Amino acid sequence: MPFSATAERLDVAGDLLALLRDTTTEPRPDPQLEALTLAVAADLPVLLWGEPGIGKTAALTQLAEALDLPLTTVIASVHEPSDFAGLPVVGDDPAVQGVPMAPPDWAVRLAAQGRGLLFLDELSTAPPAVQAALLRLVLERRVGALRLPPGVRIVAAANPRSSAADGWELSAPLANRFVHLQWTYDHDVVVRGLGGTWPRAALPRLDPARLPDAVAYARRAVCTLLGARPRLVHQLPSSEARRGGAWPSPRSWEMALRLIAFATAAGTDRDVLSALVRGVVGDGPGLELLASLDRLDLPDPETLLADPAGAVLPDRGDLRQAVLDGVVEAVRNRPDRARWDAAWALLVKALETGAPDLVVVPASTLAAQRQDDWDIPAAIDRLEGVVSVGKRAGRVGVGR
Repeated sequence: MPFSATAERLDVAGDLLALLRDTTTEPRPDPQLEALTLAVAADLPVLLWGEPGIGKTAALTQLAEALDLPLTTVIASVHEPSDFAGLPVVGDDPAVQGVPMAPPDWAVRLAAQGRGLLFLDELSTAPPAVQAALLRLVLERRVGALRLPPGVRIVAAANPRSSAADGWELSAPLANRFVHLQWTYDHDVVVRGLGGTWPRAALPRLDPARLPDAVAYARRAVCTLLGARPRLVHQLPSSEARRGGAWPSPRSWEMALRLIAFATAAGTDRDVLSALVRGVVGDGPGLELLASLDRLDLPDPETLLADPAGAVLPDRGDLRQAVLDGVVEAVRNRPDRARWDAAWALLVKALETGAPDLVVVPASTLAAQRQDDWDIPAAIDRLEGVVSVGKRAGRVGVGR
């Protein structure tokens, strides 16, 4: 076949490939994409975990295009440690000038551009020596003697060891530097994307007026939890597999604080925030942090006791339970007949506006706090159908 005819057919094939690559985007709720973009905005390294072929690389390519960031892909497993630590270059007088560590070409290009998205692909196939060399890159943004500019963001991707090609567990120091996000596929997103329309990635819109309050809120949330649960400050997992994921340390709590501040300033959905905080400190501590965040917004028990008629109780069952427990605890700490009566009025309001089982334990505990010279309030009669608080009160010296 003549060369010109072959070239023409290849040109037509190229046109077809171009049409297949011609896709568009649309605004569409996508929690995992929102979590990724918020972590990128917060300038935290992100590690996407997912099975092969699930779309991690495609998501990063689309993210770079949407944010107008040059994308640099580095497959860690095909590089030597010196590619990240730098290659020694001997100058004219090493005794005076020292021996600088020269960075690789991809790092020089990133620094020259001033901004970009560095994608470390197949991270779980990098051997331990390469992982050790990556520590300074991920945390300090240094490659040899070169510091990457602030406009560079780092995102990595990894397959679970069971499905990785010659995979390794991530070392604990490297794992503790990332926000770990589990990357899955959404059936509707895939089908619509294959049809030519993918979700649009966008950086979160931060409200300038909320920035100081967001920082104060994040600091209060983390410090309140760690003040009450000091053992959560640092918990190195015992198993090698768990050390390669998210776990709590002073470093990862600082990352959680930053994510809460960004999520608060952006008004981020709670599901997105949940994925992020669990992705830095682990599931258990992350869920405790989320519960602590909920309790920061709960009404003060003293305010409720001062005006039980005007009290507004949370609709969510766990939060309502926490409020009622707090009210009973406040009465126990400072017992007073008027406060005891006010607490009963609050329990009646909780019974009338929510699930009856939520008042069982608070009512029993409150009844046990009765002192001999306190008459049984009429409110107890309203609760008799739910819990035998009258009998409980009788056991502490109340006559009916």
